[in-house]
Amino acid sequence: MELLKRQVFILGFVFYSLVGFTQKTNPVQSAFQDSYSFEISGKYIQAIQELKSVYEESSYPINLRLGWLYYKANQYTESVRYYLIACKLMPLSVEARLGLVNPAALLGNWEQVKVAYQEILKADPGNYTANFRLGQIWYNRQDYKRAADYFSKGVNLFPFDYDCTVMFGWTCLKTGKLREAKILFNTALLVRPGDPSAIEGLGLIK
Repeated sequence: MELLKRQVFILGFVFYSLVGFTQKTNPVQSAFQDSYSFEISGKYIQAIQELKSVYEESSYPINLRLGWLYYKANQYTESVRYYLIACKLMPLSVEARLGLVNPAALLGNWEQVKVAYQEILKADPGNYTANFRLGQIWYNRQDYKRAADYFSKGVNLFPFDYDCTVMFGWTCLKTGKLREAKILFNTALLVRPGDPSAIEGLGLIK
């Protein structure tokens, strides 16, 4: 019995040693691990270099992470480039497009931002961020009808969310739907008592 226990112990030790050895010698895993360490220290270029040393264009994880690291390094054009590769590799990816919109917005490419959010909604129609941001884009372009489509969806999915509620209130106000606007502004005040935006909106309703 004692011999059997010893054999089990030895086999277990060998197994875990082999697992540890395999993980340490896997160059891609090592590159990712080192890139995280550099990122924590704010050394984004070094983190990028670690991943570039094992780069494969067909790797979704590498391209996604490079998109993020280039964004953190304020190299937005390169960030967009790698996020787009990730989107091509995984056409239904929501995370890649949510990453893409950040550098694209900073580059002022609002059409690319809009398309990215629309693609997100094809895969995930109830995505809060995509609905809210598209509502904002159309609201800022004074296309209140289109803005209402997205804000209303956001409010229906998240009825006690401040951002969608107050923006839908302003959209209704702009389109002359005063009763709806009043209800929405009052709801916003329940979420954020004393909110200046909701109070201003109510003050414009006669």
